[in-house]
Amino acid sequence: MKIGIIGGGLMGMALARRLAAGGHTVSVFERDLQTGGLSTHQDYGPFTWDRFYHVVLPTDLDLARFLEQLSPALAPKWVKTLTGFFVDRRLYSISSSMEFLKFPPLSLTGKIRLALTILYCARISDWRKLERTPVTDWLLRTSGKSTYEKMWKPLLLAKLGDNYKRVSAVFIWSYIKRMASARSSASRKEQLGYIPGGYKAVFNQLEREITANGGDVRTGVSVTDISPSESGGLTLTHDGAVAREHFDKVIFTSPVSVLGKVAANGLVNMLKDGRQVEYLGVICMTLVTRSPVVPYYIVNIADSRIPFTGIIGMSNLVAGTETAGRHLTYLPKYVHAGDPIMDAPEEELRTQFLEGLRLMLPGFDTADIESVRIHRARRVQPLQVIDYSKLVPDVRTAHPDFYVLNTSQFVNSTLNNNEVIRLVNGFLQDHAADFGLTGFRHSPDNPDNPDNPDNH
Repeated sequence: MKIGIIGGGLMGMALARRLAAGGHTVSVFERDLQTGGLSTHQDYGPFTWDRFYHVVLPTDLDLARFLEQLSPALAPKWVKTLTGFFVDRRLYSISSSMEFLKFPPLSLTGKIRLALTILYCARISDWRKLERTPVTDWLLRTSGKSTYEKMWKPLLLAKLGDNYKRVSAVFIWSYIKRMASARSSASRKEQLGYIPGGYKAVFNQLEREITANGGDVRTGVSVTDISPSESGGLTLTHDGAVAREHFDKVIFTSPVSVLGKVAANGLVNMLKDGRQVEYLGVICMTLVTRSPVVPYYIVNIADSRIPFTGIIGMSNLVAGTETAGRHLTYLPKYVHAGDPIMDAPEEELRTQFLEGLRLMLPGFDTADIESVRIHRARRVQPLQVIDYSKLVPDVRTAHPDFYVLNTSQFVNSTLNNNEVIRLVNGFLQDHAADFGLTGFRHSPDNPDNPDNPDNH
């Protein structure tokens, strides 16, 4: 069977690997010049690492199994990390229960209600009720007005801007539930993981396996049209060497906004409930410095004066051998995909971000900076508005050989690579018969996990 996969991010490449191992001829089409999507890499000069920040949690079982089966060398390395919080113009450490209890911005009552909110999140399984509740209403009810105004509202503004008023409680529930799982029950300290070699090593191995099984990965190629073929299957029009190609089946993994531009009329219902899927984008400034900017892996920021969402001290997680002894720091800012700041001049963004950093850290010396880069991604994750699941395109489309699988279908989780692999595994399980896959099991704890080609 000849299969076309549109999108060379982790989702598309993981699908291609599995289908190629199953005996199919698979072609991956990636518009950018390198694979990876949001997990792609960047040459920082002395070293190469991820363009945007990524972390592995102890509960990311699907991702961990996937990496292990790609190569034992890709198994995550685990590190105890620290967490900071910038509020009331001060930077606090909240890396332990004792530090949390001493956290001055919240009263004892506020701390108790915040802790109860986090515990409550961990026990909620029916997310559909949360989807109909505005995040502000839910947080006010669970944490109280004082904690909401001091902690939650500034964080919502930082991560969503004014869009927070339109988002459901699913957004904060999924975020809290995932991050709370980072704490080891044994130590009560955060334990996070990174992938040796970064995601570049992952995608290099994926491409090797795909091509070894007769597939091909085409970068710098844009698909411009997907149309049904009279003889069955679909025809892709693209700007590669062969302008039109026929495929028995096509899987689309790129954002919904792209789908609407390339899919022929009638293939997919793009407008549901009178609304469309909206996306959050990110502007991320990365600093390469000779010394650490902060001692924390992550600093959450609850201060409207600061132009970025947080500080990610990647070198407080990743071994110095990965970054040639330098320190890598990410300063992300999340905005609506249509926000004009997404097109702001690079120099303007650098000035704003560096001024914000000096405001937070008066002792920071810009002379310590070796390089500064601005990275942008316009469609990072869907905006989980009220009743968001009603907007999501179905995996099955109006054409029996055309499938849609992308991050818009994350209706009850945050965007992370464990969820990407989980979605891929679920798709392959649900549609195993369509692709001639037999004996498929979807469980990260099962040795017969579908990510192992030897099991088929």
